[in-house]
Amino acid sequence: VQLQASGGGLVQAGGSLRLSCAASGGTFSGYFIGWFRQAPGKEREFVSTIRWNDGNTYSNHSVKGRFTSPRDNAKNTVYLQMNNLKPEDTAVYYCAVGRSWYATDPYQYDYWGQGTQVTVSS
Repeated sequence: VQLQASGGGLVQAGGSLRLSCAASGGTFSGYFIGWFRQAPGKEREFVSTIRWNDGNTYSNHSVKGRFTSPRDNAKNTVYLQMNNLKPEDTAVYYCAVGRSWYATDPYQYDYWGQGTQVTVSS
């Protein structure tokens, strides 16, 4: 499975962005798709994960109420809808595919997209 993450950009605090993660060479069926982010000088941080088959999600407490992760079955695409963005959300965002529910460790994921930069200005 190859993943293509897109949708990053520059936004002011309080604004919104929607990231996309599309799969090619396979489908998301039966997998868990995670979103992670990594700010300069920091470790990669878990953001949220979605269980593809039923759409259930699990998120980091720091983004609950602001970020959601809907999916489009027909497009084999997962989104990260980010609202009320804060400067501390600035990071490179990655999507990844794994086989475990509630997986918050990057090592639990098998395939990774290339990352997309999100910059939130104050």
